[in-house]
Parts: sequence; C-alpha cells; structure tokens
Amino acid sequence: QQPHRHALRSSEFPDPRATDAREQELQHTLVRVVKLLSAKGIRFAVAGDCAAHLLGGPPAGQDVTIVLTRDDARRAAEALATAGMRAAGRREDRLNTVYDGDTPVELVFGRPNSVAVTGRLLDRASSVQIGSAAAPVIAATDLMIDKLHELGTHRCDFVPMVQLARALGERVDWPAVAATTADSPYARAFLGLV
Repeated sequence: QQPHRHALRSSEFPDPRATDAREQELQHTLVRVVKLLSAKGIRFAVAGDCAAHLLGGPPAGQDVTIVLTRDDARRAAEALATAGMRAAGRREDRLNTVYDGDTPVELVFGRPNSVAVTGRLLDRASSVQIGSAAAPVIAATDLMIDKLHELGTHRCDFVPMVQLARALGERVDWPAVAATTADSPYARAFLGLV
C-alpha cells in the first residue's frame, strides 16, 4: 500500500521575497568585503557557496567565504573590523569569523582537508564581476575538492553537490579531484554517482 502524502501547503515553500532579500544581503556583503580587502592589498579569493553561485551553481547559502593565507587572515579581520564589521574570533583553528550585520564572513586560511591555503591556490583563481566589483574566485577544481572534503557522516547531502557538479561540468579537472579526494569514502561515492 502506498503511503498517504498530503499536498504541500504554501507555508512549506520558501518565500521567494525572503530568498531574494537574503541573496541581495549576501551580494552586498560580498561586494563590501571584496572592496575592503582589495583596498588593503590583501590577496584572497571568494570560495564556498558564493563561489559556487558565481560559477553558475545553486544560490549561495548563509555566509560569505573568503580564502586567504594564514599570514593575511589577521590583517583581513582587522581591516573588516575597522570598517565596522563585528569580529567573532578564530574558530576550528582554520578560520576567523566577522559579521556584517547578521551575515557571517568566514576568513578561511585552512582548507577542509587540513591543508593550508597557499599562494598557488590563490594564483589559480579567476576574476569574476560581482555587482560593482571584480573579485578573484576560487578555481572550479579547487572548489569541488573543498566541497567533497566537507562531506562526512553528519553532512552528506549529495543534492546540492550534484547541482554544483552539473553547473561546473567541464571546468573541473575530474581526475585531479578524484586523486585529491581518494581518502574520503564520501567523495568516492559521490564521484561514482556523477
């Protein structure tokens, strides 16, 4: 016997106006961060969900993620705090967090696979126009590697990952992704799926 399924109520769908407003907040914060860091001469690249969205993936989630070297992480946090953002300090020994209003900005200097952010990673970034600013965005291959390294027993939703893989497609060096993430059973399962 088929399980009974109720029709979805309008309250169960996300409000498009709220979603649009959130995306505009994230873009405003991202542009602000990009301009502030660029003015201070700090090398960085946009990463995480914002990079995925800028490269054609699904809309960004809840925060702005910026990758930079460990040496520049403190300077970046100080520059953003001087501009009026609220510093929340270091977390997980790989990132600093500041807030632009309610929007978190993650300043990541250690990648999900416990590898430090290097100048070589930043060299591979490409410039993308974001509103009124141009910013370096992490390479598609590096983004996919980071996303796959984040998968684990408590975070194993392949749906957004499939959307991202589809959007990035041929811009990703898939053999390099497979080699770099070979130690993760979650990454191997995902790569087998796609």
